[in-house]
Amino acid sequence: MLWSAIQIGLLVYFGLAALIYFTQDALVFQPAMDRGFQATPAGIGLRFESLTLASDDGEKLDGWHLPANPGRPARGLVILFHGNAGNISHRLDYLRMFHDLGFASLIIDYRGYGRSSGKASEEGSYVDAATAWRHAAEVLGYPAERIVLFGESLGGAVATQLAAARKPGALVVASTFTSVPDLGAEIYPWLPIRLLARIRYDSRERLAAVSSPVLVIHSRQDDIIPFAHGERLFAVARDPKQFLEIAGTHNEGVVFDREAWVRQLDDFLRSALEHHRVQTPAAAVQ
Repeated sequence: MLWSAIQIGLLVYFGLAALIYFTQDALVFQPAMDRGFQATPAGIGLRFESLTLASDDGEKLDGWHLPANPGRPARGLVILFHGNAGNISHRLDYLRMFHDLGFASLIIDYRGYGRSSGKASEEGSYVDAATAWRHAAEVLGYPAERIVLFGESLGGAVATQLAAARKPGALVVASTFTSVPDLGAEIYPWLPIRLLARIRYDSRERLAAVSSPVLVIHSRQDDIIPFAHGERLFAVARDPKQFLEIAGTHNEGVVFDREAWVRQLDDFLRSALEHHRVQTPAAAVQ
């Protein structure tokens, strides 16, 4: 009887491990069931250009470019990488915030999200990020030192990988995990998640290689990605770096929610872009 119970327990355990291994794409990537748009920037009074960007591997990525106010040169361009669930139409408050701060914005939906083609994947999201960067640099004409990468949650991992490969003017990661295996091991401590994880998104390792100024944003009340993840990311980031502690749960703790947080973000961006202006030879600045 005891041996039968042990056998059943082992079957259940290995069955759960197999389920995690083979279904982790669905566990990690959760685009909204309704892939349509709730609204567009025009609904909040912002000018925008609809984009369809072609990735190197043949996907069509949906996105928007929002110029800065006419008559005023943009302080720079923010490429916004959104978090899991939803699509670009759910990030209008971020676009409004950056517009009010004097920045142009570029936002895309990863493959498999919103109106973009394809199936979501880790490597695919990196290709998508590189596609957005290429459009910002080659089509919109922004030099690297005037491009800000902003990523929330899953998007923070995407932005960090891109920042390690390029050298943007600044990197901002909000409510982001250190890695998928780290987070998974906390959610399923009784399973060998680090062995099972095919999806890595190792933000902590990549952040250590980022030479641009870094701002880490996190809330102690985050109910999905613990505050400790933000602390660990900040610990490995190179100087110059700053930490902005916000409040609220994972989906409620957003920078644009309080004027003081927006002010600290603005101060960081001003300092970061000035840092790059000083570091870059005058002949290289356009």
